[in-house]
Amino acid sequence: MKLHELGPAKGSRRPRKRIGRGQGAGQGKTSGRGQKGQGARSSVGLPTGFEGGQMPLKQRLPKLRGFHNRWRHEYVVVNLGKLVRFEKDTIVDPDVLTEAGLIPRASSAVKVLAAGHLGHALTLRVHRISAAARTAVESAGGSIELLGSQPAPEGATPVGKRAQRKADAIVARAELLSRPATPAEPVAKPEGKKRAGGAAVTSEAKPAKGGGERGGKRKTAREDGAAAPETVQDAPQENEAETEDRE
Repeated sequence: MKLHELGPAKGSRRPRKRIGRGQGAGQGKTSGRGQKGQGARSSVGLPTGFEGGQMPLKQRLPKLRGFHNRWRHEYVVVNLGKLVRFEKDTIVDPDVLTEAGLIPRASSAVKVLAAGHLGHALTLRVHRISAAARTAVESAGGSIELLGSQPAPEGATPVGKRAQRKADAIVARAELLSRPATPAEPVAKPEGKKRAGGAAVTSEAKPAKGGGERGGKRKTAREDGAAAPETVQDAPQENEAETEDRE
């Protein structure tokens, strides 16, 4: 085999299709663009990914699904079984873990979990540790030092106005529920005479509605009380005197 005998594989290279060279060439009239229309012009100008008007693939695919917590803290997990390689009374911090290849970088936040067994005492300087891992380290005679800011313990004074309002609301609700139920006190009824309808009559006179001469006469008669029958008795006496004078 010589250099000039080398060639591409059969079928890998095909000759260029010569278009626009007359009808005898097969692609001579419209050059594969069909008849009139947008695609037959020299500058079509369709955007990338255009699918003829239907919903493009980039819009059919789901995006931005779920909830993304902006305040989430990522921790690199290290199990207790990986710490057996360190000697007794060794101070294990992020720098030591990085040199041992257990975490990618020293600036990573480290959390220790209780998978595995630790038989000797170590001093751990990590950011978080589970309750089971803490018990295992302390039972082996080791100690733990937590790095960075830690969450507030249960029962501590809340920090921030929102947390303070929430704590105050919980305390107020607990006090309200702890109060004993007090019986309702009887309401004293006002003293006074009752009418036939059941309404109490007070000693003060009610203001009369303006109504004309009839209303005024009735009002005076009611206010005078016993004076009304006296006037009725005097009326016939005056009439008798008038009849006597006429006779």
